Amino acid sequence: MRTQGRLRRVVTLPLTVDHRSILETRQLDWADEAACEAWACQLAARPGITQAFIALQGPLGAGKTTFVRHLLRALGVAGRIKSPTYTVMEPYRLADGSEAAHFDFYRFDDPREWADAGFRDVFARPGLKIAEWPEKAAGQLPVPDLRLQIEPGEGDQRRVTVQALTPLGAVLLA
Repeated sequence: MRTQGRLRRVVTLPLTVDHRSILETRQLDWADEAACEAWACQLAARPGITQAFIALQGPLGAGKTTFVRHLLRALGVAGRIKSPTYTVMEPYRLADGSEAAHFDFYRFDDPREWADAGFRDVFARPGLKIAEWPEKAAGQLPVPDLRLQIEPGEGDQRRVTVQALTPLGAVLLA
């Protein structure tokens, strides 16, 4: 490009874009909560689930926590399974002895909270991790194995888009 008789170098920088590869996508229609529970039970039976990271997205009231409750029950969690909306994380022991951590980043505002709360250490340990509102912790979380987008429909119906983003996710979705 010429500017007043001189050449000016134009440098184009790449945009930072989320380029996670989607290995497989599946559309599910849950007619009611029983259908959500049935799919959670099927997922709980898949090899590798206790080492997966699942990201849950959808509006308030979509059924993210309901899905987590059904999945954790299917994996043998006894006792109360509560939403971590105020605590950000709730830990659980699964029937096979492995650990699960359920995160709700809805109130997560500052990336420093991530380090201060020790979440890096939690994600470095083996075990199932499930995160609601993962976009609130963008840049801090690893690539999820599965990403579920849950959208409410009429009454109790839900439209769910499930994406496998890793080889483990593809196994879980197979």
